Formats: sequence, structure tokens, C-alpha cells
Amino acid sequence: MTTHTEAEIASQPSCWRRAVDGVPADALPRPGERVAVVGCGTSWFIAMAYAALREQAGHGETDAFAASEFPAGRAYDRVLALSRSGTTTEVLELLSRTATATTAITADPDTPIMSAADEVVVLDYADERSVVQTRFATTQLALLRASLGEDLTQAVADAERAVAEPLPEELVNAEQFSFLGTGWSVGLAQEAALKMREASRSWTEAYPAMEYRHGPISIAAPGRVTWMLGAAPEGLRAQVEQTGATFVESGLDPMAELIRAQRVAVARAFARGLDPDEPLHLTRSVILSS
Repeated sequence: MTTHTEAEIASQPSCWRRAVDGVPADALPRPGERVAVVGCGTSWFIAMAYAALREQAGHGETDAFAASEFPAGRAYDRVLALSRSGTTTEVLELLSRTATATTAITADPDTPIMSAADEVVVLDYADERSVVQTRFATTQLALLRASLGEDLTQAVADAERAVAEPLPEELVNAEQFSFLGTGWSVGLAQEAALKMREASRSWTEAYPAMEYRHGPISIAAPGRVTWMLGAAPEGLRAQVEQTGATFVESGLDPMAELIRAQRVAVARAFARGLDPDEPLHLTRSVILSS
């Protein structure tokens, strides 16, 4: 029987196509605006990826923050809040206290964020039943990438490959994972590590790729995996392989590579007798009592 998480992971290519075809005309950050992107958990990591991409595309200065760490008093033209549930306490509190123009992206049109933000983009077709967030995270990033003028044709094709290819047993059975990224894929590396923790309680870490040699490589060893999302810095593969660890670099779009990590997380959950739809100690949304 297919779990909700598995079905949602497999639906990502079609969700991305829909997102690319449905970029709103005016709700998202405008070129030249100074933007803060905020979220919690997965949404924070997607915020990190978008912030790097937006600056790289020349659309304006863009910072990413966990909603609880937003710097009071710093001037922005717009705050972009990411929240699948639309009920996350830290995000709603931030939206309620800022005088800056606000936009939110959510999956649920029947939640408080609809009135908390000035403008709202609803991706209800990408909503999820699973607690572990997969397709909503990548679909909103596909939307944001398309809004920057990116052509996601190859990314979608890579995603179709990522949902279909068999998974190597050495990944399903590995002892430990270190996920690496550069630029915008640093956020995706953090998200890949989070998925592995949430779904399968695995020992995972994440770093900017050039930082990996500044200490973290000390835990690389046979039976452990160093997994690159995007192109690896020169010489890194050889250094990792000298430790006996497995180095993974597929050449897929980093968002599609994230799908592979999601699938490995689910496969590891099954191997450990866990239900990826019901991760330990987690709920769909963190709603704090006052």
C-alpha cells in the first residue's frame, strides 16, 4: 500500500508544471525590491534557496530568515512568508507586527494567513496529507524560480527521472549522510537532511560544499555518504572517496536531486519499520499556545 508521502513525492513533476504555468502577475516580489523571505522548518530552507536565486538573477537584495529570528527594525520593501499550513505561530506573529508590504504562499485558503498577509498565493493543488513536507516545498520553489524567468523544462524532466529510477541499496542502508550544496542548493541540502531525519530518524548533517573540508569531512568513513546537490567543487569527490565514504553526485537539477533524497528517506523508514506518514514528535503545523 502506497503511503501519502510516497504519492506526494511521485506527484512533484506534475505539480511543478502547474506552478510554472500559473505564476501570478503581481503578488510576488517585484524586481528591485529589497525582500526578506521567512518561514519555519522546511519553509525556511526553501526561503534560503529562493533568496540566493533572486539575488543571483539580479532582482534585488534578498535575505532569508527563520520567522522567529527576523531582525526587528531592518528595512525591507516586502516580506515574503512561506507557510504550507497557513497557521504557523511565528509566521503569523511576524506578519501581524510588520508595517512592511507582505506576501504569503500557502497551501490552505481557509487559514489565518489569508487575512494576515497583504497578498496571498494559494497552491492548494500541492497541499499534502503527510506531516513530512515534500511536494509543497518544491512546488513553491518551482513557482518562485519561474517568477525569476527560469526555464524549468530540464528540471521537470530531471524530476521525472528522479521519481522513477531505482534507489541504490548502499543509500538505503548507509549509516550516516552529509548533504552539501553551493549557492541556492545550500538550502536544499539542509532540506534533504531534514527529510531524512523526519521520515527515518537518520543521522544527517548539511553544509555548504566548500565548508565540508573545514571539519565535517572528519566523520566520512566506509558505510557513510556525502551527497552533493548540484555540481561539486573541484577535488571534493576524490577527497571524500579517499576516506572510504560514498560520494553521490548525479548531475540532476538540485530540486530533482532533493526528490531522490526524499525517496531514500522513505525507503529507509520502511527498512526500519517506521511509518513516514507519522514522524516522531511532529505535527503538520507548529501552533504555540499564548
